[in-house]
Amino acid sequence: MSDGTGSDLGLGTTDALAAAPVSGGAIRSARRGKDRGGRGRGRGRGRGAVAKLRRLGIGTSWPAKVSWVFLIAIVLVALVGPLLISADPVRQTSSAMLPFGSPGHLLGTDDLGRDELARLVHGARPLLFVAFASTALAAVIGTGVGLFAGYAGGVVEQVLMRVVDLALAFPSILLVILLVAAAGPGTTSLVVGVGVSLAPGLARLARALAARETARDYIVAARLGGTRTPRVLVQEILPNIAGPMVAQVVMTLSVAAGFAAGLSYLGLGIQPPTPDWGYMVQAGQEFLYSAPRLVVLPATLTLLFVVACNFVGDDLRDALDPKGTV
Repeated sequence: MSDGTGSDLGLGTTDALAAAPVSGGAIRSARRGKDRGGRGRGRGRGRGAVAKLRRLGIGTSWPAKVSWVFLIAIVLVALVGPLLISADPVRQTSSAMLPFGSPGHLLGTDDLGRDELARLVHGARPLLFVAFASTALAAVIGTGVGLFAGYAGGVVEQVLMRVVDLALAFPSILLVILLVAAAGPGTTSLVVGVGVSLAPGLARLARALAARETARDYIVAARLGGTRTPRVLVQEILPNIAGPMVAQVVMTLSVAAGFAAGLSYLGLGIQPPTPDWGYMVQAGQEFLYSAPRLVVLPATLTLLFVVACNFVGDDLRDALDPKGTV
């Protein structure tokens, strides 16, 4: 039946989608515009970066602000710190066990006469590299597996998720130790071991989010419009689950850093003479009572980095997934 304007009044919503070519991206954009319509009025104000962060709800509490500042500072130290420190972190001298404030050695020296400040600054880079690289690997594997499983459903989903469940049933730290011990100590084996062990947790989250999005109308419309599966996954579903996934990935970064430091402490991570916070704790524990700074300083920095990642992850989760849909 027609109303004289060329539209069919008797055509339902689903039938209309099936009757006309539909762009999944257009429907997704319309859906996002509808969800964000209430926030559109304030977009003309606060063009600065701080105003944008506040509008997103990032860094609203003081623990989150402190954590953001510390996390950015640690990353900057790892990137540019070695260029600003003239002391050689691996050069051994006769000036062993110098205390705080010694001339030319602000934080003193260790039992081999190596500058402690230089070792702390240079030791940040290996730990952060392993943490970020292994987290990125876990994010790629976990998100890919979970995304495909949640979208495919049926037998494919059951098989993939049972494999994920088996990996989760095995203690992560033991899995990392086995993988690293099998491949041999070193940066590459450490990144692969930590990344593979952390991927299952991200896969479960990605699967739950992808399954939820797959049931929505805009995915049905994309399928009816003839959109291929890879495009649906990458251009339709992935952007809509990115918020919660990013928050979880940042929190996973803290676990990766803890694993990297722990394995270095056990001698399975970054190998000497390369300075590393985990190995520095192991090397300094012999002097825990006579020179506690050799243990306290690297251990405290590692702890603060892990805590900061957790607070930043919580902050991102609250900002990007305010309804707590996961």
